[in-house]
Amino acid sequence: MVIGDRYELDDLPLGQGGMGAVYAGHDRHLDRRVAVKLLRVPSGPDHELERRFIREARILARLEHPGAPVLYDFGTHEQRLYQVMQFIEGVTVADVVSEHGPLPVSWAAAIAAQACAVLSAAHALAICHRDLKPTNLMLCPDGSVKVLDFGLAMLRDTDVTTFTRIGQILGTPAYMAPEQIQHGVAEPRSDLYSLGCVLHEMLTGRQLFTGPTDYMVFEKQVKERPPAIPGLPPELGALLSQLLEKRPVDRPASANELYDRLDPFALELPVLPGFLTKAPSPGRMYARMAGRALNA
Repeated sequence: MVIGDRYELDDLPLGQGGMGAVYAGHDRHLDRRVAVKLLRVPSGPDHELERRFIREARILARLEHPGAPVLYDFGTHEQRLYQVMQFIEGVTVADVVSEHGPLPVSWAAAIAAQACAVLSAAHALAICHRDLKPTNLMLCPDGSVKVLDFGLAMLRDTDVTTFTRIGQILGTPAYMAPEQIQHGVAEPRSDLYSLGCVLHEMLTGRQLFTGPTDYMVFEKQVKERPPAIPGLPPELGALLSQLLEKRPVDRPASANELYDRLDPFALELPVLPGFLTKAPSPGRMYARMAGRALNA
């Protein structure tokens, strides 16, 4: 299939989500690989879904950060909206944990810290992700992390419309903050709670709260204290416990603070066979020198 008279899509999607399917594709005009997200149309027009899809594109256009995909183009094909984005090589953190099991402390901290850097940029623009989870974090071959899927993201200063149908809670139960479940509201520290759930999963190899129904998971998120993880450095255990506090005010104040507190644990990263390459990374080279310039 060719859309926009220039984007040639693969036959099978790379993945499917609540708003649509993502395909690998080729931009004929610029001769480069791209990822194309097509809005699903299950049974006729869905104006709420279309508004969310447009909002996601506008958010990606505003969020200029190396840890978030670049939006190249946006349009309509046969009455279906589409986004054209940077194609990202890598595997999701969900796949890494599934194949590797619990990650070393240093890697779990490094992945979470990189996610914090993206959240810091997003929160500075009044953007809350609202759906941070292992399938939305991509580990690239050079060790960098990309935060994906801003389909549920919210512009806190400008979103006056609630993009939620009556009785519907948007998000993934295993990673939703209690205030999202109870009141349908999200703030920057809601994203930090979700990242805490992801960090707990990376360190243990299993989801923090599970249950046979969404309702039972919601109940645990709101009421149940997370179990401590044996063998963690005491400071990291205390940080994780604070991240998973039920009240936002009891969590770390910002993504910047969380990054600084994770940084000491993201040292001496061991090899993750099969996930990373040892080839030089121009991106890492650039970031290393930029960091030195700021510390000069």
